[in-house]
Amino acid sequence: MLTGSELLAKVKDLGDVSKSDLVRACGYVSTKKDGGERLNFTAFYESLLEAKGVTLASDGKAGVGKGGRKLSFVATVQGNGNLLIGKAYTAMLDLSPGDNFEIKLGKKAIRLIPEGGAEETEE
Repeated sequence: MLTGSELLAKVKDLGDVSKSDLVRACGYVSTKKDGGERLNFTAFYESLLEAKGVTLASDGKAGVGKGGRKLSFVATVQGNGNLLIGKAYTAMLDLSPGDNFEIKLGKKAIRLIPEGGAEETEE
């Protein structure tokens, strides 16, 4: 199976061929128990993305929450008036249920200061 720059070069050289032929030519083929051929499209596309610099692996702190959605860093006020930031953000900040914060309203921002934490200068 080709990877990295070899994979990119092969895809470019093959040009306009069918997806099946492309996957097969790059070596993403395995043999089924009955002797038939299985084309590994997922492995091929993951390698292709990685070769182009896009990583799909996530260790849980790479900015992707449950369901694979990317964090937008935008919060919306809910219908009941609550401002919800979400589990992915609290996990990134290593927060636990019951953690308390003081809310500081600045000229341009809302700041959450952990209870007992040092307050920084206002921006």
